[in-house]
Amino acid sequence: MALALGPVVAASVNLMIWQIFRTQSQDRSIDELYGAIVAQARRPAFYRDYGVPDTVQGRFDLIVLHLVLLIDRLCRGADAGRGIGQRLFDVFCRDLDDNLREMGVGDLAVPKRMRGFGEAFYGRQAAYLAAFAASDERELEKTLRRNIFVDADSGATRLAHYVRAARRRFEDQEDSALLRGEVAFPQPDTIAETIDHV
Repeated sequence: MALALGPVVAASVNLMIWQIFRTQSQDRSIDELYGAIVAQARRPAFYRDYGVPDTVQGRFDLIVLHLVLLIDRLCRGADAGRGIGQRLFDVFCRDLDDNLREMGVGDLAVPKRMRGFGEAFYGRQAAYLAAFAASDERELEKTLRRNIFVDADSGATRLAHYVRAARRRFEDQEDSALLRGEVAFPQPDTIAETIDHV
């Protein structure tokens, strides 16, 4: 025997089903955006051609840089982008938490390590956003050198070119595409080659 639902109940059920599908779709979009960030940060060109230290810290710093770039773009776009930016940060935190536990860090030590990661993220985010807004382009280079590279003779100039290219490319991407989890980063090896031939 079929269950007959009144019009109000049926509308509520339809709304609940739509919200579940929409939430699942957003979760997939956020996972795809975060996956793209991690994949980009692992590109060998950054370590080979830009001189980013190929260490756990170096990889963390590149993920943070790309995360800041994307969150900044999302917050400057559609209103929905601000919420996705926060959820993207939450996925980043869960990933760090999972990695710490896989590395054998004990339950009591994880919160302290996570606080350290959070402070590192917010400090770098503030520094990068200030550098993006600075009228002197050299501020970005100085900020990258201070936060990512271990010596003054580094690839900070090259990485600053890449960051500017990424920001320009993001401006050409539709908000709707980003909200669907589609993001296109520039090719770091191509940018490095272009700089070498200037």
